[in-house]
Amino acid sequence: MDTARCFFEEKSKINVIIKKILNKRKENIMEKKIIINSEKIPAAIGPYSPAVKVGKLMFISGQLPVEPESGNLVKEDIQKQTRQILENLTTLLDLYSLALKNVVKTTVFLKNMNNFSDFNKAYAEYFTEEFPARSCIEVARLPKDAEIEIEAIAICD
Repeated sequence: MDTARCFFEEKSKINVIIKKILNKRKENIMEKKIIINSEKIPAAIGPYSPAVKVGKLMFISGQLPVEPESGNLVKEDIQKQTRQILENLTTLLDLYSLALKNVVKTTVFLKNMNNFSDFNKAYAEYFTEEFPARSCIEVARLPKDAEIEIEAIAICD
């Protein structure tokens, strides 16, 4: 009789633990999706959000070298374009009190891989330590005929 009672008590404890684990898992799955948009950053040029925050991650759409005030594309050299993108990225991150140090991954799209060295110089002015992971891809064409586009993933503290 005591063995049966011990068995049911242990089974009951296990069921409580399983319910806690399942509830926690459900909370993680059901993280609220927050759309990030602001007049401080360039407007999206299509049916997408500039950034989406889910849990501790922020997914930032590809940024073009656009001046937020005018909406005009910076058409000067690749370094100025890169700086404009990274300034826009900094502004976007700042909306959630984040900084470039929170960026864990970037994907860079270059229209001409011959610009890689000059791009890298400007990029290194913004990412100075604890560099994010990065991919750099040459593409045939970008929106608004931009020379560069950068997307990013950041972790929220």
